Amino acid sequence: MPRFYLPPDAWQASAWELAGDEARHALKVMRLREGDTCTVFDGRGRAAEARITATHGSSGLLLQPVADLPQPPPVAEITLCQAIPKGGNMELIIQKAVELGVSRIIPLITERTIVRLKPGEAETKTEKWRRTILEACKQCGQNTLPQIDPPIDYRDFLAHARLPSLKIHAALTDTAQPLRTVLEQARSAHIRQAAILVGPEGDFTPAENEAAAAHGFLPVTLGPIILRVETATFFAISAIRYALD
Repeated sequence: MPRFYLPPDAWQASAWELAGDEARHALKVMRLREGDTCTVFDGRGRAAEARITATHGSSGLLLQPVADLPQPPPVAEITLCQAIPKGGNMELIIQKAVELGVSRIIPLITERTIVRLKPGEAETKTEKWRRTILEACKQCGQNTLPQIDPPIDYRDFLAHARLPSLKIHAALTDTAQPLRTVLEQARSAHIRQAAILVGPEGDFTPAENEAAAAHGFLPVTLGPIILRVETATFFAISAIRYALD
């Protein structure tokens, strides 16, 4: 069934109105018409089945609530702390991270980050990433929109970011312990929240690795094979999800 985002404040009305990009998608792309049914979600975990009762050209449509849909059981909360990679890989990472169920994404600017964003560009990028998150949620059935922070300098992130107590750092260092070991301990302690830190192409500098450890990040190895940035991210998120859910 087609899925569309309906902001939380719109759910208070007896009849719901879908407008803007969501209405155009419903009418122009999905070619829905009066009498068709769809699913709407509020980005906070709620979803419902609704029936189209009227359309206004391509600019809007009215929905009649049919029934609330059951909410899935809560999953472990994963925060992805991701150094921005080059090219379009950040969008791919965001899309797949949403599909894997992360709750928050923090884009990082590190010493070896190739992408450098001016203030205006950072705002534009963040808005584009929010659209990527929304589209991924619509596609995969995720009813809660993950939070994405504006890009932040690595040092500022370490100093000010509010993170869960379990902080994992995908590291290429001699002190890294197996990810399995850390996750087995977390599972035994019934931990359901974790942050995973992944570096850019070329990894973090030695000073950045030391700073992460000083702020409580546990360096872990993802195995003997050197992984691309996006592969490391997907691997780590999947392992955390499997262990903590």
